[in-house]
Amino acid sequence: MEITVKSGNVLREASDLGVLAAFEDSALPDEAAGLLEPDDFRGRAGQAVVLYPRGAVAPRRLLLIGLGQRDKVTAESVRRAAAEAVRRARELQVAALSIGAVDDLPLDDAAVGQAFAEGLALGAYRYWKYRTGLTTEQTFAVERATVYSGDERAADMAAGVATGQAVARGVALARDLVNSPGYAMTPARMGEEALALGERLGLKVTVLDKAQLTEQGFGGILAVGQGSANDPRFIVMEHGAPGDGPTICLVGKGLTFDSGGLSIKPAEAMDTMKSDMGGAAAVFGAMQVAAELKLPLHVVGLVSSAENMPSATAYRPGDVVTTLSGKTIEVLNTDAEGRIILSDALHYAQRYEPAAIVELSTLTGAIVIALGSHATGLMATDQALADRVSQAGEISGERVWQLPLWQEYHDMIKSEIADLKNIGGRAGGSITAGAFLAAFVGDYPFVHLDIAGTAWADRPAKPYEVQGGTGVGVRLLTEFLRGYSY
Repeated sequence: MEITVKSGNVLREASDLGVLAAFEDSALPDEAAGLLEPDDFRGRAGQAVVLYPRGAVAPRRLLLIGLGQRDKVTAESVRRAAAEAVRRARELQVAALSIGAVDDLPLDDAAVGQAFAEGLALGAYRYWKYRTGLTTEQTFAVERATVYSGDERAADMAAGVATGQAVARGVALARDLVNSPGYAMTPARMGEEALALGERLGLKVTVLDKAQLTEQGFGGILAVGQGSANDPRFIVMEHGAPGDGPTICLVGKGLTFDSGGLSIKPAEAMDTMKSDMGGAAAVFGAMQVAAELKLPLHVVGLVSSAENMPSATAYRPGDVVTTLSGKTIEVLNTDAEGRIILSDALHYAQRYEPAAIVELSTLTGAIVIALGSHATGLMATDQALADRVSQAGEISGERVWQLPLWQEYHDMIKSEIADLKNIGGRAGGSITAGAFLAAFVGDYPFVHLDIAGTAWADRPAKPYEVQGGTGVGVRLLTEFLRGYSY
């Protein structure tokens, strides 16, 4: 979708669909107020009404969208309103829409422009690669959106729109990766995607295959992947170089399909397990955005990718795995595999001497029970880093909730026959998983983000989401990285 910013008033600019955002505590402009009864539209957050002005204002149709109380409007409010606008435009088969950028928000103009662009682009997203027999109505796409603002605001608004479009492209990439079937997005294919990304954007990319993993001692990845016909990969993507700014390592879990291995999942829990690489997808998307925005940082994306399958060669409960760090893991459940492949990636991250390590993974069902689909679980070894990530979550709309990593949780994953065991029992399952990961980062500041509840939407709750992969993490990581570059 092409998104442009122009000076002007949406009510005075001809278009097929004009969009006007309004508030609970403010009156509509006279031209719009005269088109409906006062109680027909109250400006409540999420309320939307389509009007047919018949020449009373310039647009042929006028969509009123409520933002709630003016002083409580956030970037997320704007993002949702923009997504609702593009969805209504698609329903009405309108190829171009115009939006009035509201004044006097508790946001700067660049943030408003960014939120508009993200909402418009993500609201238009669909993954229909494998659908056939679609009608022209179904395939209809909104092609253009114009955001109207005052002369003094247009430049900042346009800069925000450009940023928002880059972020939305990163989210779309992550969604595409997550939505791809397991047979199409194997570890080898993930490696190919990384190489293509590097060639397109100038990232330095290294992909280690099974032979190289064996030679270098990536015991965690190899153990999890040994039951599959699709060999594992370890992927390194670099934006910038040491000295370009702080070094930030982003680490993602890339289980392209997770059957549970010999500790096999029940059938009803397996149909979405192509999404078990949501953390890796977020890293891919964030690396793309970092490159497109030319962030003055050295950003290293690390992805452990494997397929966890049951077979005669699969690793077993009771096995002991020696990881890249040399630490040993007693395997009590082969379905707690993500933390095992991440142990190698987290140890590998230490060689960069990073200012921060942020890792994302669809790690535990326990976090879904604890937080549902509305927040990502956060655990950290460094409170200052946790605060940075939490703030980025609030700004980006991808909110997090911190859980403790007290010593008692670390004690729960100690093994009698190895250094660690890969599960600590049902109690505190998300936290003991975080404690397990923290054992492999050394003294470097570390944040673990458990996105098991937020990476996939069965019933999308936001107008810019669709059923399937949400691309969660890309917006949060982008805001976090931009905060580091200020």
